[in-house]
Amino acid sequence: MAKHEIPTELTPELVEFFKGEKLVNIATVDAESGAPNVNAISWVKSADEKRIRFSVTTNSRIVDNIKKNPAVVLNIIGLETVYSIQGKADILQEAMEGVNMKLAKIEVNVEAVFESMFWGAKVTQDPEYVKTYNLEKAKALDEQVYAALMK
Repeated sequence: MAKHEIPTELTPELVEFFKGEKLVNIATVDAESGAPNVNAISWVKSADEKRIRFSVTTNSRIVDNIKKNPAVVLNIIGLETVYSIQGKADILQEAMEGVNMKLAKIEVNVEAVFESMFWGAKVTQDPEYVKTYNLEKAKALDEQVYAALMK
């Protein structure tokens, strides 16, 4: 029996998916307890089919977790399904230049891409969210962050 081959890079559809602003869950290993830690993030972009970049505040628990254990899983709901993207994270910059907040730039090297939706179902609507602070400031900050992420 042939072993099922697991994709090790993003499909063109997933690369395209990350061009828009998306809600992404990230799982890390807690630096202190060793327990799974899951957070929601939104500043996420694909650099290419093998690399995903994201940003979080420099004092985020995610940064400490990655420093101790770089193994991460990014979980997305979209394209009518759920994907779990495993990889190793690398902190490229502790504080990104050109951004008015102290934000870390982190890159995940994709190692495996799993469709993780339960059998016999499909997602009929992507998750949506709204920003609850000044929309003009939010837009300006988003533009700064995305430009710095892709440098």
